[in-house]
Amino acid sequence: MELIRGQHNLRPHHRGCVATIGNFDGVHLGHRMIFDQLAEQAARLRRPRLAITFEPQPQEFFAGPKAPPARLMRLREKLLALDGLGIERVLCLKFSHSLAAMPASAFIEDLLVERLDIRYLVVGDDFRFGHRRAGDFAMLIEAGQRHGFAVADTHSHILDGERVSSTRVREALGQGDLELAARLLGRSYDMCGRVAYGDQIGRTLGFPTANIHLLRRVTPVYGVYAVMMSGPGLQLWPGVANIGHRPTVRGTRAQLEVHLLDFQGDLYGQQVKVDFLHYLRPEQRFESLDGLRRQIKRDEQVARAYFAARGIRIPPPPSLLPQGEENSFLPAPLPQGDGRSCTGF
Repeated sequence: MELIRGQHNLRPHHRGCVATIGNFDGVHLGHRMIFDQLAEQAARLRRPRLAITFEPQPQEFFAGPKAPPARLMRLREKLLALDGLGIERVLCLKFSHSLAAMPASAFIEDLLVERLDIRYLVVGDDFRFGHRRAGDFAMLIEAGQRHGFAVADTHSHILDGERVSSTRVREALGQGDLELAARLLGRSYDMCGRVAYGDQIGRTLGFPTANIHLLRRVTPVYGVYAVMMSGPGLQLWPGVANIGHRPTVRGTRAQLEVHLLDFQGDLYGQQVKVDFLHYLRPEQRFESLDGLRRQIKRDEQVARAYFAARGIRIPPPPSLLPQGEENSFLPAPLPQGDGRSCTGF
């Protein structure tokens, strides 16, 4: 997949494509409908697929110093998801005051027609664009008739009588309903990041953790979870994750910490993916490290029971396996996973 950062990096060979526009936060089932329709038109017209997205997301830009809605995906995670869907190109536009002030007509004429020469455009049924959100589906239809490109909208994907949306995914995650979030996304909710050095408190408590910086202003999940972690040097491995500010040790920023059950090895510097499977409890403050240690032990026991009930085995340490059987105890495939890894961007 080719990432094009900004309009100024568009080249003549980028003209002539089928395209869609949106934030695509979470790349949920509603977004998948759009990309499925885009794939059909790309095959029919024999043109590459282009996804146009924004960084920061408009809601983050307009929130200013206030906390914006929790972001489901960092840009890197979104690119991985789009690459997994076979999208050939992504145009990432910097959302700024100038872009926010651009008239809808200029967005169509300058970008969609002159720079991209789009042949087919697919948008969601609630898509609005341009200064003061003046642009809508009717404006795109009229522009397409003048410039020779077709426009189609995709109706909302309905699940359990309600529209699938990024907002609904955030609400499910905020309520600890990981199962509903997975149904809306079509996969388990996950986060990607690089394992970094921490303050080693987990190791001193007897529960070493992989520390992953979130790199987002607001996270949609807080608390303790049963998770599966994977990466280039790590098969799917069960664990317990805490995501929050670590009030017991006076943490100052939100951080993701994952304790892999019965794991032995060094993951520092590796890009990993953490799939959130089941909510265990909210984050809480303990009066002492001993209190924290006892609670972590209880969390581990609950997580082990959860994995056992679903047939997800925890591999024994490689040193205890006969030679040649190191891979015979790998965990079962991740439920509702999409096979994405965190490599490539």
